[in-house]
Amino acid sequence: MKTQCFTPAEIAPAAEILRRGGLLAIPTETVYGLGADGLDPVAVTHIFEAKGRPQDNPLILHVPSADWLTRYCEDIPDTAYVLTRRFWPGPLTIILKHKPLIPDVVTAGLPTVGMRCPAHPVTRAIIERADRPVAAPSANTSGKPSPTTARHVLDDMDGKIDGVMDGGPCSVGVESTIVDLTVTPPRLLRPGGVTLEQLRDVLGAVEVDPAVTRLMSPGEKPRAPGMKYRHYAPNAPVTVVKGDPEETARYIACASDQGSGIICFDEFQPLFPGRVVETIGSADDEAAQARHVFDALRAFDSTHVKQIWSQCPPDEGIGLAVANRLNKAAGFHIIHLKK
Repeated sequence: MKTQCFTPAEIAPAAEILRRGGLLAIPTETVYGLGADGLDPVAVTHIFEAKGRPQDNPLILHVPSADWLTRYCEDIPDTAYVLTRRFWPGPLTIILKHKPLIPDVVTAGLPTVGMRCPAHPVTRAIIERADRPVAAPSANTSGKPSPTTARHVLDDMDGKIDGVMDGGPCSVGVESTIVDLTVTPPRLLRPGGVTLEQLRDVLGAVEVDPAVTRLMSPGEKPRAPGMKYRHYAPNAPVTVVKGDPEETARYIACASDQGSGIICFDEFQPLFPGRVVETIGSADDEAAQARHVFDALRAFDSTHVKQIWSQCPPDEGIGLAVANRLNKAAGFHIIHLKK
C-alpha cells in the first residue's frame, strides 16, 4: 500500500478515503489520529490491524459539532451540552450511551462510546465532507509514543494506511481528557488538555478513576482508551522521579550513568553533561511540557540509550496529564522523593 500525503487544500480526496472504507491519519490539537468510518465495522477493524491494538481497547468517535450527538447517542444528560458549550471544539471526550448503529468494534462491546469534537478546522472539514463520524485512536504503533506531527505518523504507519493529512504540529500535545457522564458524579477516566480543575469548575464534583494513577489489573475492562495497557513507551525502559524539581534533577544526575537518556526541565540540562538529554520545557511551564513530552519519548528510539530517567510535573492542571503519560510510559515505575 502506498500512503498518500495530503495538504489542507485537499479536503475532498482525503474525505473520500474515509467514505470508501480506508484509513486516514488526521491532525488534531492533541495528537494525530488514525481515522476510519466509525459506522463501518470492517474499516474500523483495519485500525486495530494497522496499530496492533488490542480489541478490548475502545475507540473515540470524532464529530464536527455537538449537533451530531443525537445521531449516535441516547439519554444525553444536560451536563453533556454544558461541557460542549464550554470546551468544544477542543481536547475533551465525553462518554455517553450510544445508539445501536454504533458497531461493537468501536466500543469494545460497551453500552457507551466516547465522543469528541476536535479543534483542528481541517479535520472538522474532512468529517463534514465524509458525512461520517470518524473513529480514531492515536496514529502510532500501539504502545509507542503518540504522534504530534505528520512525520511521526509516517515513521510508524507508512505503507500501512491509505493517507495522512498534514495539518502541522499539534498545539496541545497530549490526548484529550475523557470524562464519563453516564455515572454520578462524573468520572475522569483520562487526564488531558482540559484539566480536572476546569471540569470541577463547570460540573462541581468529579471523581478520578483509579486507573489514572495505577495500572489496571488483567481482569479489569477499560471504559475508555489508554486505561488498561502500557502506553507511550519508547524502546528503552523509563523510570520517573517525582518530587521537587531541583531534588529530582540532582537525584537523576547521581543515579543515572553515561549510557542513560534523560528527560528533564530546561533549567536542569547543565546537570547532565555528556548524556543524551531531551528537554520538555521549564519546570513551571506545564503547557510546554505537554507539547514536548511525546517528542522527547520518541527521540530516544533513534539513540542507543539503555535506560531513560525522567523528571515529572506535579499532578495539577495539565501537569496531571503529562505525569499520567510519563507514568504509563514507565509502566508506573516511579520513584517518589520525600519532602
